[in-house]
Amino acid sequence: MTQTVVTQPIDVGNASARELQGLFGLAKCTFGDTPGWDDHHVLDVLQRDIVFVAHRRAQPAGYVALRPETASGAVVVEQLLVAPGHEREGVGHRLLAHAEGYAIASGAQALQIVAEEDNWRARSFYSRSGFVPVEAELLELVLPQRA
Repeated sequence: MTQTVVTQPIDVGNASARELQGLFGLAKCTFGDTPGWDDHHVLDVLQRDIVFVAHRRAQPAGYVALRPETASGAVVVEQLLVAPGHEREGVGHRLLAHAEGYAIASGAQALQIVAEEDNWRARSFYSRSGFVPVEAELLELVLPQRA
């Protein structure tokens, strides 16, 4: 007998104002004890940047925060978080694809993200997604340009 596994879809959309506090809590629970964590910076990003949230089974499964850089023509991924328990479910890929679509639609030339040199897991993920290193900790995905 063959067993069929049914996976729940991942929906990505704009974060609502009331979701932002919960996303901060999610980030703090996940990374709050990491060296360099800064409550004020994370809150500032969530309040200032463009935030898209991934939902699975109507629960937040992760988010991505984006900041357009008009001087460089790039969109910068400020934060990308996959909630504990949702790793390896495609949440990160869906969030990154949504960020890429947003950047293309806004006319950006590139999507950029900072990943520490010793964070091999993140760097491998971004590399598999088409990003290339342009500086020691900066990776970039050159985007197709609209005609």
